[in-house]
Amino acid sequence: MSKPVVAIVGRPNVGKSTLFNVLAGETISIVKDTPGVTRDRIYADCNWLDMNFTLIDTGGIEPDSGDIILSQMREQAEIAIATADVIVFIVDVRQGLVDADSKVADILRKSKKPVVLAVNKVDSFQKFGNDVYEFYNLGIGDPIPVSAASRLGLGDLLDEVAKHFDLSKFEEEEDDRPRIAIVGKPNVGKSSIINQLLGENRVIVSDIAGTTRDAVDTEVVHDGTEYVFIDTAGLRRKSKIKEDLERYSIIRTVTAVERADVVVVVIDAEEGVTEQDAKIAGIAHDRGKGIIVAVNKWDAIEKHDKTIYEYTNKIKGTLSFMPYAEFAFISAKTGQRMNKLFELIDMVRENQTLRVGTGVLNEIMSEAVALQQPPSDKGKRLRLYYITQVAVKPPTFVIFVNDKELTHFSYTRYIENKIRSAFGFRGTSLKFIYRERSGKET
Repeated sequence: MSKPVVAIVGRPNVGKSTLFNVLAGETISIVKDTPGVTRDRIYADCNWLDMNFTLIDTGGIEPDSGDIILSQMREQAEIAIATADVIVFIVDVRQGLVDADSKVADILRKSKKPVVLAVNKVDSFQKFGNDVYEFYNLGIGDPIPVSAASRLGLGDLLDEVAKHFDLSKFEEEEDDRPRIAIVGKPNVGKSSIINQLLGENRVIVSDIAGTTRDAVDTEVVHDGTEYVFIDTAGLRRKSKIKEDLERYSIIRTVTAVERADVVVVVIDAEEGVTEQDAKIAGIAHDRGKGIIVAVNKWDAIEKHDKTIYEYTNKIKGTLSFMPYAEFAFISAKTGQRMNKLFELIDMVRENQTLRVGTGVLNEIMSEAVALQQPPSDKGKRLRLYYITQVAVKPPTFVIFVNDKELTHFSYTRYIENKIRSAFGFRGTSLKFIYRERSGKET
């Protein structure tokens, strides 16, 4: 199920990253007193009063700046605004209302999105209370005094943000059609793949990275089954901006992946797998989606009898965190192996919803424990009592143990491998939750 998206927007150095880190519960954004330090838009999954949402931190907006970096940050923020359901506009009580705030407010008004105005750095309402009222002049609603650094007023701020969530938009629809997100860097051929599947040029294709501005849902019927493909194309390049567009596509990837059952990560065969490919694949992995790695432009590669084998091993090395991923070597240009893509999608979907009986699972676990003892620490050994599957998409297993502190990633991977060797689960991650008899989870 997709979630509302909340974007934090404002001039540089008003405390956006500090607020983001407090709400996200960990230090994700770099916080410095130099404007322009937060260059990448960063996202985090957050929760308030049992409502889940995705929070985006943006680089500061300098409305009239000709500086390349600040121009890029402005574009990032505009993308965040376009993607967001609610915008938190942050201003600085100590700097007071400045001309740039009014210009940012103008940009936000044009977006027609709900805007919540947060006046930051109000560490003392007694001291700064009257200064907050100045921001009524922006004409975008009641200013809410907060201090991100001192964690003051955040509950009031989040209450106001949550009022604007239209949760009906995000409820699961009665639609059992497979939903497949096509993700990857700009210009790897995502739109070309969908056009090839459709047999028509419905999605704009160009050699310019990021020709398609918005994610597009496309219905494709194959062998009587209707599929919905979500194309997450990049964003249009501004002629003066030389820096890579890679960071701009992250939030769009997040929102598309959340709506999908299966994610096809498209890699350019000529370029090979890159760090950005790994970041994009990691988003799908973290959300427990079915994953297929589609190596596009395979027709352009000189081959011998071991080319696919060598290429697969190279990709697996970079994407070592998801060894379960399936691979397809395709060409959107020639149509090579495009039918194979549907076969893999069907197989991965089936594995995402596969359920294994509790009795069989416990036999596998008992055999695994007999073959390799669980880890121990200071004379105390981990004991595994019982395992059961509690969910699908992704298949999720609860293991009851004597002490969660004794669990170790490598032994979890060992148990996972035993389950995979028995049931496959190709193309999907598996999730493991440990519970002590007290009922605590990890």
